[in-house]
Amino acid sequence: MNKLIAEFIGTFTLVLFGCGAAVLAGPEVGQLGIALAFGFAIVAMAYGIGPVSGCHVNPAVSLAVFVAGRMDAKDMAAYWVAQVLGALAGAFVLMVIAGGAESGLGSNGWGPGYLGEYSLSAAMIFEIVMTALFVIVILGSTGEGASPGFAGLAIGITLAVIHIVGIQVTGVSVNPARSIGPAVFAGGQALSQLWLFIVAPAIGAVLGALLFRLNFLRA
Repeated sequence: MNKLIAEFIGTFTLVLFGCGAAVLAGPEVGQLGIALAFGFAIVAMAYGIGPVSGCHVNPAVSLAVFVAGRMDAKDMAAYWVAQVLGALAGAFVLMVIAGGAESGLGSNGWGPGYLGEYSLSAAMIFEIVMTALFVIVILGSTGEGASPGFAGLAIGITLAVIHIVGIQVTGVSVNPARSIGPAVFAGGQALSQLWLFIVAPAIGAVLGALLFRLNFLRA
């Protein structure tokens, strides 16, 4: 239960800080500020709850850890529930602070009317590739032979860079829970496009994890 509470709090924090920066301070801090908010949130939670649950705060990460052979299916499923509930709670608190869901609550998307108006194929490729790279950093920095104490920084910096590169493409998911939370309350296009931000990160997570499971990235 301690692990599930930690995952709930971690995902809650990620959504509230990251999406909150976009919704409440976007014009002031810009794309770089939003990217850093997501990255710093992960750094903070990595050191805050990492010793408790490993700080996955992302169903794609838990899937990657499972595929890599570092977690069983039962624990993975329990983590997924805690992460989605945490994301929903974070999005709900953000909605209350913002006074409604008209802003979209930092929801992900693609196509006409959404940020850079990138295509479905561009969004799919971006989310698969970036999730794969993200989990490679996570599994490598927390695995055998990794430098102790530095995983949180590596993971947070990677997430920030992914956001710097891709906010205009999809708003950056690489995390189904992060996408589910805002989409549920925003509804409309965010909800209708949610499938991509579940499917693509899952594919990317499996691809990245297989490199470790098959010993291509063995330390």
